[in-house]
Amino acid sequence: MSESSTITINGVAYDAASGAPLEKRPSAASVPSHPVRHAKSIHHKTQRSSTLSRQFVKSTTKPVRTPAVAAAQTPKRPAIERSPQITRFARDPQVQAPRARTISDFGPAKHPVVEKAQTLHAAKLQQQAKAKPRTAREIKQTAISEALAKAKPERQKAKRSHSKRRLFNITTACAALILIAGYFTYVNMPNISVRVAAAQAGINATYPQYQPAGYQLHGPVSYSEGQVAMNFAANAGPQRFTLSQTRSSWDSSALLANYVSPKSSGDYATYSDAGLTIYTYGNHAAWVNGGILYTIDGTAMLSNDQVRHIATSM
Repeated sequence: MSESSTITINGVAYDAASGAPLEKRPSAASVPSHPVRHAKSIHHKTQRSSTLSRQFVKSTTKPVRTPAVAAAQTPKRPAIERSPQITRFARDPQVQAPRARTISDFGPAKHPVVEKAQTLHAAKLQQQAKAKPRTAREIKQTAISEALAKAKPERQKAKRSHSKRRLFNITTACAALILIAGYFTYVNMPNISVRVAAAQAGINATYPQYQPAGYQLHGPVSYSEGQVAMNFAANAGPQRFTLSQTRSSWDSSALLANYVSPKSSGDYATYSDAGLTIYTYGNHAAWVNGGILYTIDGTAMLSNDQVRHIATSM
């Protein structure tokens, strides 16, 4: 077959007149057949339907979604340069801070004419109020108000006067107490001095409750071991006497034999008073009481009664 009677397409030769392929394509490979086998019956009864009853259960519906609409974008205003020569466009307003208000210390001044007119008007109203008769209730209220207004200053004055009076009373009482304490200290100073001296001397010395008229304690109370001495002087004159107290174990008989008789050379007088035996000779006297020897010596001319009062007051 000539080349003009055949057409080759994709490597396959076809008859130009009939269009039939001149060469056969390779046949597909044969596949071995398998024998058909039927499966044994597995289910003995029909399977129950699993379809839902739409009478009670509604079918699911897909939510309807609306297509999103893109928000319309406002076209931006193009930046335009303004010419400084154009004045018809207003400039951006500038925010100014509010100014602080200054309050003047001086109030508004009244015009002299207005002030005079107001004064005359007030005086006229006051005269009219005075001329108008007041009722009993108004008079009563006025009297009560005046009384209350007066009562407050009086109360304040009373409180002030009461506090001042109280302070004065307290000061006076303190001064009186100080004076009384000083007086008692002055009066009892001899007793205090004798007690201090007796404590230092180690004896039970006492101060006489009776003092002869015109005599008083003169100088400090002197003391030594087992002895205390007090000096008395006359207020007007050189007369003096010393009252001594000494620890002793004598009785009245021993005192007479050992002390009075040798000093008086047998010239003495004996007195008994309040259980005491008192010996006097000249300007001297002696007695014993409670283990203490009492003696009076000096230039004072004391009477027998004065000596006995001194002895019984100790």
